[in-house]
Amino acid sequence: MSKPVSNRDPSIRVVLQPKDTNSQGSIFGGIILSYIDLAGAVECGKTTKQKVVTVAIKEVQFKAPVFMGEIVSFYTSTKKIGTTSISVHVEVEVLRKHETIEVTEADLTFVCVDEKGKPTPVVLS
Repeated sequence: MSKPVSNRDPSIRVVLQPKDTNSQGSIFGGIILSYIDLAGAVECGKTTKQKVVTVAIKEVQFKAPVFMGEIVSFYTSTKKIGTTSISVHVEVEVLRKHETIEVTEADLTFVCVDEKGKPTPVVLS
């Protein structure tokens, strides 16, 4: 579950706060999910400047907890660009005692939408 510190650049990196913790002292899974969604949207912004909405997040399994004050990195890659959709993979890692710990990963699908919220073809930027 741990590996050497990565030299990759994350799409986003956050330090989680006391408000993000559950009664067990770890970070709420929903908080991590919201950052996964944000990181995925940032990745979409590399492909298009259009408005995108999340339509799916595939299975998310947490492999390790995240604790308050830890630095959490969200690494992204575009997997597929469809007619109206962009598929993104997000890997979540935490730096703990000079080791990188894998927290979770997810595949997301975003759809480009027009001003009325209707799907529209992806326009590459």
